[in-house]
Amino acid sequence: MDSPGVTACERDGPRLRSSRPSNDIFTLVRKSQVSVLYGCVLGALLTAILLGNSAGVRFREAGPDWGITGRTTYGNPAGNTYILESTGNGVAVFDFNSDGRNDLLITNGTRLDVTTETVPGLFLYRNDGQGHFTETAATSGLVAPGWAQGTCVADYDNDGYTDVAVTYYGTNKLFHNTGGHFEDVSKQARLQAEGTRWGTGCVWLDYDRDGFVDLFIANYVDLDLAHTPKPGQRSDCVWKGMPVVCGPVGLPKAHNVLYRNRGDGTFEDVSSRAGILKPGGRFGLGVVSADFNNDGWPDIYVACDQTPSLLYENRHDGTFKERAAEAGVAYNADGRVQSGMGVAVADVDGNGFLDIVKTNFSGDLPSLYLNEDGHFFHDAAQESGLGAHQLLGWGTAFVDADEDGRPDLIIANGHVYPDIDRSKLGETYRQQTLFYRNLGNGKFADLTASAGEPFRVLRPGRGLATGDLDGDGRPEIVIVNMNEPPTVLKNESPRGAWIRLALEGTRSNRSAIGALVTVEAGGRNQMAEVAGGGSYYSQNEFALYFGLGQATRADEVTIRWPNGKLQVIKNVAANRTIHVREPQ
Repeated sequence: MDSPGVTACERDGPRLRSSRPSNDIFTLVRKSQVSVLYGCVLGALLTAILLGNSAGVRFREAGPDWGITGRTTYGNPAGNTYILESTGNGVAVFDFNSDGRNDLLITNGTRLDVTTETVPGLFLYRNDGQGHFTETAATSGLVAPGWAQGTCVADYDNDGYTDVAVTYYGTNKLFHNTGGHFEDVSKQARLQAEGTRWGTGCVWLDYDRDGFVDLFIANYVDLDLAHTPKPGQRSDCVWKGMPVVCGPVGLPKAHNVLYRNRGDGTFEDVSSRAGILKPGGRFGLGVVSADFNNDGWPDIYVACDQTPSLLYENRHDGTFKERAAEAGVAYNADGRVQSGMGVAVADVDGNGFLDIVKTNFSGDLPSLYLNEDGHFFHDAAQESGLGAHQLLGWGTAFVDADEDGRPDLIIANGHVYPDIDRSKLGETYRQQTLFYRNLGNGKFADLTASAGEPFRVLRPGRGLATGDLDGDGRPEIVIVNMNEPPTVLKNESPRGAWIRLALEGTRSNRSAIGALVTVEAGGRNQMAEVAGGGSYYSQNEFALYFGLGQATRADEVTIRWPNGKLQVIKNVAANRTIHVREPQ
């Protein structure tokens, strides 16, 4: 007999079953029934048409009410001269002062026609727990003006406080958290490289599983503004007949870098011996670290612009093998190079492996790489229902907005050329944010038009992150906008049941990055990982959030800690946050 709420498509499609073998916590059960498969595809498409927003998903804008109103600065809002002015900033949701409430860090840039000192370097919003946030970057020691790009956070020295890395065009920064106050330790930590680099997305991950998180930084272009042509000066600086900023094609490719944490507060560049440099240069942007083949070791995926994207597979010996083309995640379904921007991971179809969404340039679909068996993916963007809009995508994340146990998808969009509004190309600089409801088995319904007023607002979106900002256990969505205040989306949909797990490592890294959690509830199995990085230049909160539908409890929660050890918790009551400390 089927469990309540479980359809025939869910029952006969790929399912994840819990198991307890000594070296893995997953057993994949597949049933190859062609008639069922085609029936599910047709049924999902009809459901997307007929269902509408029967789930009642609704969001509202909460930023102004909560005091999150600082206007970012990034390039000239009227028109750009160089590609540097187009990429924008990221955001991280984390608790910087260890008071149990999530705070907000938003990176900030500058302009070529102003002095750097006149522009705030970073925004740090402290959560007072009373529905209001106060900007405290300067008083908290986060003073670092310049072309800030992305951010990633983790407790790199396992001292109980979450530290902050910020990438820059120029020199990257590492801020050590001393208990709610930050110190710039970039030089002492040996992270400052010589010359100018364009750091973009970054992730913390414990790639060698020694209990200390390491730092991976993607780089975009080896950009020298003094030798970079201006709009229209070359044939590759024209787009659809309009003079535009040059690049990235025609500019020097950059190389990614991996810093190993020595465990003594310093880092060493292991990019060469770890295999990071072997694929050659790329135009790297969004980055995420996750275990794509369920072997217990973190891999790295990099969304690349106008060059093949990268999948670094962890070989367990301190090295990585790049196999994106072989795995099917370097190009689109037609084998074409795309302009990859942001990236998000989740088990979209419930088969027990993490899938990848990658956002792309205007006129292209987002990519949905469904993970077949941990080694090979296929791009299912078109048949999944993600092809309704072909906007210019940036930050993206999975969040179960209706708490039905399936990860839904949100994508922030915005064009790169501010002067496109003055053209006759039919595109706009500000674009819609998109929301897709997960219908199961890899299919999505576009609920953008019915998900609330914020989805009718056009904005120049860039970075995006999710996390619980008001303490109700349900994640908010924060979007960084170019030269505008951020957007904070508060989910006001009808509530189902849920649990939220906040993990703390002991033998593993304290931030528990790399921990993999499976939840069995109401006849459904879910999985999620505490992933490093993700989205575009951003970091979601580390606590994992699971919708349970109508279930009153999770029958079983299994945690695979980053060091590979398993912990099982049974009969977890719904509608609460569970704090779990790794057993000693």
